[in-house]
Amino acid sequence: MSASAQAKQKPSFSFLDFMYKYGTLLTIVVLIIIFGLFTDNFLTSSSLINILRQISIITIIATGLTVSLAVGGFDLSIGSTASLANAIVISLFVWHGQSLGVGIGLTILFCLLVGVLNAFLVINFKIQDMLMTLATMFIFQGIALTYTRGATVSQNMILPSGEYATGQIPALFGKLGKEPWLIVIMLVLVVLVHLFLNYTKHGRYMYMIGGNREAAELSGLPVSRYRLAAYLISALLATIGGIMIGARVLTAEVNSGAPMLMDAVAAAFIGYSVLGAGKPNALGTLAGSVLIGILSYGLVMMSVPYYAMDIVKGAVLALALAITYYKRKH
Repeated sequence: MSASAQAKQKPSFSFLDFMYKYGTLLTIVVLIIIFGLFTDNFLTSSSLINILRQISIITIIATGLTVSLAVGGFDLSIGSTASLANAIVISLFVWHGQSLGVGIGLTILFCLLVGVLNAFLVINFKIQDMLMTLATMFIFQGIALTYTRGATVSQNMILPSGEYATGQIPALFGKLGKEPWLIVIMLVLVVLVHLFLNYTKHGRYMYMIGGNREAAELSGLPVSRYRLAAYLISALLATIGGIMIGARVLTAEVNSGAPMLMDAVAAAFIGYSVLGAGKPNALGTLAGSVLIGILSYGLVMMSVPYYAMDIVKGAVLALALAITYYKRKH
């Protein structure tokens, strides 16, 4: 073989390919170095724990979004589902005096109906996932607001009847929202979803459907069934995220899950390119959450105004999307 032919076969270094695979991880390292140099106490174990605690709930919710993205969907109702779950679980304890198991179990059961409704509307009416779940996002948020009458649900609150709520939030429930349990729950769920999507036939089928739905249908896959499963998993993880919000703050705040939607979306899309995956994946989503968490925590320590942080998050998401979609087309 001639030298010229060998030169043609030898792969050339591509900066864009390198950044596509390792850009997110390199950005995390660079941010750690920058914030470590320009802030006090950033490179400490307490800062690490604070960042992991801060991103735990967002990561759980974003991991559910990742599953819906795997089948080519897009569940925008995850934030509202988390708000609804937060309202239901706290109200079951405070208003109705339910035990820990009953409160969590009923909350999960009720919120799984969110996934069923999303899947039914998307599959049967053949409306684009993002548009339909945008509509259901407002519906579920309205249900949560109506259920709580727009008020914060907490122990010893005054009920509409004028009496005080007598139910108590179980002490064990409060422990779930503190480290290390909140962080452990997040990591376990991320690992489980990663193993499911990458090492089971059902996960691989979901990726096939997301890659080419028509080809998956022609090959005999029950596409509607897998899309239903994806939305159920998305609703389940959003519900767990909402329950964890309640465990962390021990109240049901109005619209508590809504602010987490955009961070979850950003984490999931940033995760597309981690290690060159090129597809929604749980470990990439975790890396995206870590990146956003480090950014937020570091900017706070540098006294950057809170109202400017969305600019930075939006810029990071725009850059991640630009690299991902440019790579897909080239």
